[in-house]
Amino acid sequence: KWLDARNQVRAGCVPQHCRPHPRVVVASSGTMPVQTTVIGSFPKPAYLEIPDWFKTGTSTNSSNATRGYTEILAKQTDEEKEKLEVDILRATKEVILAQHKCGINVLTDGEVRRENYIHYLCRFIEGIDFENLTETSCRDGAYITHLPTVRSKVAWRGPLDVVGEWRKAQDLSPVPVKYTLPGPMTIIGTLHDAHYHNEEKLAEDLARVVNMHVRALSAAGCKHIQIDEPVFARFPQKALDWGIPCLDRCFEGADQQVLKVVHMCCGYPDHLDQEGYKKADPESYFKLADALDNSVVDAVSLEDAHRHNDLKLLEHFRKTKVVLGVVQVAQSRVETAQEIEARLNQALEHIDEDRLIAAPDCGLALLPVPVLEEKLANMCSAAKRCGCKRQRLN
Repeated sequence: KWLDARNQVRAGCVPQHCRPHPRVVVASSGTMPVQTTVIGSFPKPAYLEIPDWFKTGTSTNSSNATRGYTEILAKQTDEEKEKLEVDILRATKEVILAQHKCGINVLTDGEVRRENYIHYLCRFIEGIDFENLTETSCRDGAYITHLPTVRSKVAWRGPLDVVGEWRKAQDLSPVPVKYTLPGPMTIIGTLHDAHYHNEEKLAEDLARVVNMHVRALSAAGCKHIQIDEPVFARFPQKALDWGIPCLDRCFEGADQQVLKVVHMCCGYPDHLDQEGYKKADPESYFKLADALDNSVVDAVSLEDAHRHNDLKLLEHFRKTKVVLGVVQVAQSRVETAQEIEARLNQALEHIDEDRLIAAPDCGLALLPVPVLEEKLANMCSAAKRCGCKRQRLN
């Protein structure tokens, strides 16, 4: 099965420059506006005593959050655990209500209970050592930091209950809540491997762990599951060789009604309004598009606000939905609704409106709450106007 999946991916991975696509004819259904979602993280409120990757100042210092959360968990009393859970649910409710007020169609819990979107899950995986970190170069040399270390075969240990987390968030929301999980290739990008010395074999074992949670969420009724794989954009050839087959394995067994999403941004800065930070090659999306369109995913999340793509990219997604980043997540300047609407209309020249979803580029944890709320409100307003305008034209 793994070889078949890999060969299918390789067979469909001719670069965009070598294989032209027929122009997509957009036929508007005229029934609904462009839908909206968010990607994952929100800023944590001051009362929530969980270390945060986004508050460490630099990527090099990100291990401070990892160490800090390890120490908290080791010393926590039962009473402190109960208090922390109360605070987490309070913060989750605030995040959900803020998104709903802005008009977001599919929300997240803001990932407020996580120190970061990757290591939170890894803490419950056997074989990963959070006590003795190893200095490692990350994200194609973007930064150097100390990482948890793989010391034996990885397998699920628990007791993290992703279904319980999703249900708590969904009970607080009047609209669907999406659950996010890190993908194997991105997990590997934030670990030091001292055991496998073979990324593909490690990825296969991690895919089994992720798949267990996808199946559980699907069985519980979660209709929106996102796997975060930003490292695809850093290493597109690895993604083609084994990353996308692993992604397919992660989603194996999900109910047909589940919207299976993969998120790929191109890089995150150390702080708000940072200029010149290292990003993935802008051609990476073109290299990956055909293979992803032939994978099991239903929607692909792409960054576009910070650095605009050639929107002919969207024509490569002939059946897959595109979650298009139309709001910058690391710039304090607020995009106007008119700017966002204009970009969405440009995108709709290359993809059907029922397959376009508006979103921020990535997580929102670096932004002040008033700024991110204004950005999201403008995005939702633009998405509605864009859809309504196209309905009137029909």
